[in-house]
Amino acid sequence: MGSFVYAKACKARGERIVAMLSLETIGCYTDKPHSQNYPFPFSWFYPSTGNFIGFIGNVKCAGLVRRVVRSFRAHTAFPSEGAAVPGAVPGVGWSDHWSFWQQGYPALMVTDTAPFRYPHYHWPTDTAERVDCERLARVVAGLERMVGELAGE
Repeated sequence: MGSFVYAKACKARGERIVAMLSLETIGCYTDKPHSQNYPFPFSWFYPSTGNFIGFIGNVKCAGLVRRVVRSFRAHTAFPSEGAAVPGAVPGVGWSDHWSFWQQGYPALMVTDTAPFRYPHYHWPTDTAERVDCERLARVVAGLERMVGELAGE
């Protein structure tokens, strides 16, 4: 896994990484009721409509998750949810941020929740016309402003 090799090399060089954000499937949104699924028991706490962007970290990254969600919401009129949960929960470590956790760096995944919302995830039917470009653009603009704030611009 390239991200693991890279994170390990960063650690070996003593690089100071204050946050790693892994963009993992951020283009699928729907206002259809009951379009969002979760691993148990998260459906008790989070929305059932898949129209939001999620910021997901492990328990050690709870502060980063709160900071990022607060900044994103301050800069962007777009539904967002954040969660800092045990890394063993299905889906929580399914991207490159996991590699940074292994090296002790704070990292989180920015996601539309992929297979918990999008039935075409990793299937031949996952084609470009399924991307919600308008909402994706709004999310990217919000992420740009949020990253700028985190970087101290």
